[in-house]
Amino acid sequence: MPITVTPTKEIPDVLIIEPKVFGDERGWFYESFNQAEFTEKTGVTDPFIQDNHSFSAQHILRGLHYQMEQPQGKLVRVTGGTVLDVAVDIRKSSPTFGQWTAVELSAENHKQLWVPAGCAHGFFVLSPSAHFLYKVTNYWDPKSEQRIIWNDPELKIDWHMPSGVTPLQNEKDANGLFFRNAPLFD
Repeated sequence: MPITVTPTKEIPDVLIIEPKVFGDERGWFYESFNQAEFTEKTGVTDPFIQDNHSFSAQHILRGLHYQMEQPQGKLVRVTGGTVLDVAVDIRKSSPTFGQWTAVELSAENHKQLWVPAGCAHGFFVLSPSAHFLYKVTNYWDPKSEQRIIWNDPELKIDWHMPSGVTPLQNEKDANGLFFRNAPLFD
């Protein structure tokens, strides 16, 4: 799997993974994951233990999610549509604590994003709908799941939201905690 790995400017631990896409008049092919190359090029050795697939309509905002007891690293990608994917560093000991980064992921650009454990994660659907796939390094633990509100005034995340749009969210996400009140990692 020939991949290119680029650290994000804001949080270098969050990595943009770009696979080599082979295409011709018949279509295209790329290897979406190869454990050996992924580990070699990213240094990430945590095994992935579960794959998830979500489908969302336009203007759905999911997040910002994380788990305190069973933190998850996530390798995320989009196979249909376009999302703005956001990671927030919530590790107090990190030099990028409290910073966020955003990357547009789409079926067309084939980009993936590595979001390490210790980061809150969310995405906003920019296209009419989106298929969002993610590999995780730990199982979902509903008892330790936490949420930070998407429009936290301290974080000031730019979600690339069109003017006049209110994101569609579930009740838990809409009632997320403010960053300053949320449980955070040391």
